[in-house]
Amino acid sequence: MHYVQMKRLPGNEDIQLPVKMTELAAGFDLHAAVEEPVVLQPGERRLIPAGFAMAMPGGLEAQIRPRSGLAFKHGITCLNTPGTIDADYRGEVKVLLVNLGQEPFSIERHERIAQMVFQTVPQVEIQQVQELSDTVRGAGGFGHTGK
Repeated sequence: MHYVQMKRLPGNEDIQLPVKMTELAAGFDLHAAVEEPVVLQPGERRLIPAGFAMAMPGGLEAQIRPRSGLAFKHGITCLNTPGTIDADYRGEVKVLLVNLGQEPFSIERHERIAQMVFQTVPQVEIQQVQELSDTVRGAGGFGHTGK
């Protein structure tokens, strides 16, 4: 079990901390901590505050991901998805939303705007070498296996 500390920021005492909507959900829903409704025009992107800061233990990251319902019904999604929050970040959690839909979309205070999924991060050490081992794929990149 990992424990993550969360702190509501001043003026956001009414904003719910991240919450799982079902027992087996992977993500914790994040709520908009906007002071007044924010209208996202088609093609527009905005940074939406979530009203809290947190402290995670080393070895964890939080990933910010879109909510499927907002994406499907309204074309509202997150840019830089998944967005990574590092264990040493202590500032306010914010969500970078974009309106890919055809209509303006209003974001209201308390509205669920994204989800946050916690992942473990392995400890990795980079080693510089002169040569890499060969594989069948080799340097084949984007689209190298067909359509």
